[in-house]
Amino acid sequence: MQLSQIEGFLEVARLGNVSRAANSLSITQPALSARLQALEEELGQPLFVRGRRGVRLTDAGHAFRPYAEQALAALASGLALVGDLGSGGAGELVIGAAPAVGTYVLPQVLLRFAERYPNLRLVVRTGHSEEITELVVRSQVHVGLVRRIAHPLVTARPLYEDELVLVSGPHHPFARQGTVSRERLGEAPLILFDPASSYHELTTALVREAGVRPRGVMELDNIDAAKKMVAAGLGVALLPRTAVAEEVASGTLAVSAIQGASPGQRRIVVIRRSDAGEPQGAMADFMALLDRIPEIVPGALPPAR
Repeated sequence: MQLSQIEGFLEVARLGNVSRAANSLSITQPALSARLQALEEELGQPLFVRGRRGVRLTDAGHAFRPYAEQALAALASGLALVGDLGSGGAGELVIGAAPAVGTYVLPQVLLRFAERYPNLRLVVRTGHSEEITELVVRSQVHVGLVRRIAHPLVTARPLYEDELVLVSGPHHPFARQGTVSRERLGEAPLILFDPASSYHELTTALVREAGVRPRGVMELDNIDAAKKMVAAGLGVALLPRTAVAEEVASGTLAVSAIQGASPGQRRIVVIRRSDAGEPQGAMADFMALLDRIPEIVPGALPPAR
């Protein structure tokens, strides 16, 4: 079923005359008649009763007409939405983000973006990187901000490096020392978060490589809870620098270096479907703003080249 057939059907139904409908559509009468015939053959029912004074709808034609009108209206709305998205007048942008990115990085990006596109509806969906990648593949989000996961149907562009840092409360011995040996890392209870996160993997790998056994381990399901436990003096944690930048600046958390070891970095990328084409309008501006994350988000490091 083709759009031109639906348009022809509705115009004939409106005017009650094939010749006048053809003139209105700027096509020949035989071409319009061919469209109507093909539509009727596909539906398996005649849509018009032909007479000397023109045509009128059959029962099948009356039944089909509201659905044809809805289809045409939906297409017109879609075309308008695409145009509005390009100009920033309206529309919707659906963003997928890993939890730490969505909580500590994306708000500062969207604050600037919303100032430029106040009528654009923004939807943010969070999940682990594997989940967001799948949403991008299924076209359920327009863009994803995740750690790099290879997938044949997506393209990825580096945005920033998120470094893990050792944090403690401001009165903890580690805070006063500034640099902590690997051995001393095992003297403090270790606070972990979200076992499904890649940050959890980086933390446990560092502890294993250091050959230390933490005095105790507390597992939490989110970074905010981990930060509160650390600030309360219940232990130390390895957390993303972007997630603790505000607390470190205010003095409620302190960062210590680990002697002879680097906690590691996690590269954050922006992903889109490979067949999405070049970004246009508001999407292009959003992508350009993402490239500025290292300069607008405290703690975000430029991607290593």
